[in-house]
Amino acid sequence: MRFLFSAIILFCVTTAFTQNAIQSKTNQLAQSEMMKHGQLGVYVVEVNSGRVLAKSEANKSLIPASTLKAVVTASALKMLGASYRFKTELQYDGIISNGILKGNLYIKGYGDPTLASDQMDEADELEVLQQTWVAAIKKAGIRQINGAIVGDGSYFKGNIAGKSWQWNDLGNYYASGAWGLNFHENLYHLYLQKTASVGGTPKVVRTQPRIPNLQFVNELKSAGRNTGDNAYIYGGPYADTRVVRGTIPSGSGTFKIKGSIPDPPFLAAHSLLTALENAGIQTQKRALTHIEVPQKSRRQILHTHYSPTLSEITKRANHKSVNLYCEAMIRAIGAKNNAKNSLEGGIEAIEDYWEAQGLNISGLFLSDGSGLSPRNGITPSQLAGIMRLVARDRALFNTFYTTLPIGGQSGTIKYLFKGTAAAGNVRAKSGSIGRVRSYTGYAKTSSGKLLAFAVIANNYKGSSRTIRRELEKLIISFCL
Repeated sequence: MRFLFSAIILFCVTTAFTQNAIQSKTNQLAQSEMMKHGQLGVYVVEVNSGRVLAKSEANKSLIPASTLKAVVTASALKMLGASYRFKTELQYDGIISNGILKGNLYIKGYGDPTLASDQMDEADELEVLQQTWVAAIKKAGIRQINGAIVGDGSYFKGNIAGKSWQWNDLGNYYASGAWGLNFHENLYHLYLQKTASVGGTPKVVRTQPRIPNLQFVNELKSAGRNTGDNAYIYGGPYADTRVVRGTIPSGSGTFKIKGSIPDPPFLAAHSLLTALENAGIQTQKRALTHIEVPQKSRRQILHTHYSPTLSEITKRANHKSVNLYCEAMIRAIGAKNNAKNSLEGGIEAIEDYWEAQGLNISGLFLSDGSGLSPRNGITPSQLAGIMRLVARDRALFNTFYTTLPIGGQSGTIKYLFKGTAAAGNVRAKSGSIGRVRSYTGYAKTSSGKLLAFAVIANNYKGSSRTIRRELEKLIISFCL
């Protein structure tokens, strides 16, 4: 009995010490010069017991950056299903007679963010997709099209981009927004000719894929040889004129940056038109976007293309922090759960779902699905709370957990925690935008307990590298 009593005391003292050590490190960072003018939000909770091990500003709404993707991907896996696939249909109106389509050919999108992707291994690349579509059209007996090729992105309604995305982001690939018909991940590669001297103006060479009517106002300059990519592209949806500013390294050869396609549905239509002409199918050489044609025509389906599974898409979304994927997911959630095919519908459905699971959503302010908006707000207790609810849903957790980057091994936290207790024992989504650095996910302790956590630093003082190092130290303490 005396031995048992001593063991219980030792266990309690050890547990208390661990709790105090994590809280102590949290307090130390919160009171540091780095956070003098900012906020450090922390919430660490044992998944099984619900015991809170550390907290700071736990009920303050903070900007989460890309850690919001963990909420959206978990919600999508639960509400759409891990095996869910986005579809894209080839449709036509009018009639097919003697090999002639007397009507329009449509590419009807339902939000697939991987259509014609050159980034995702599991998706069909542009050339493969074109071959499949051309084969389907030939199989239908069509040798000539006496109408237009139309990219129909009307499935998603309302805002293409986030409600409060910054203008200086919109022309860059990471802020492409989500259409009902996305194409080539809504990004293009812009090739630039380097100059030999610093201060010269790099020449715009080409885009890949080629985008008709796209023009550039080139205000780029050449910087030192090892200065990296400091070039930014400015311009919003449907705008065919882009301004390129900033610097790229001087030297020889070409340099590549990425921009957002102004009108992905139009580019999808134009791409198919080109493929049809090359395959010997005559067209009227008219590629249109859905906003240019009536939407009430009766259509027949020629072919249906399916995306990779949602579990595969969420893994890349979390490992590579792909904004487009999460923007498509949140709109698809709205379409399925409240028949509101919009960003607002998805936000409403996600809030309703987690509130029904017992989460207090007071102070939860969602503005997009990716975390790019600086107007997103979530409390650390809400973010960690959702992670805990996910962990307690075994079927959901078994899939979601595998989509998260592993500390010291993969994704955006590949280079963190190496050689520490957290290496291999932390799975988390990271996030960063201006003056924001954040992490959320799970940590395994040395005793085998699973912790759910959220760590958010807003308006910190100093460099991003410095705050990242301090947050890394704090998260390591979760695993001791």
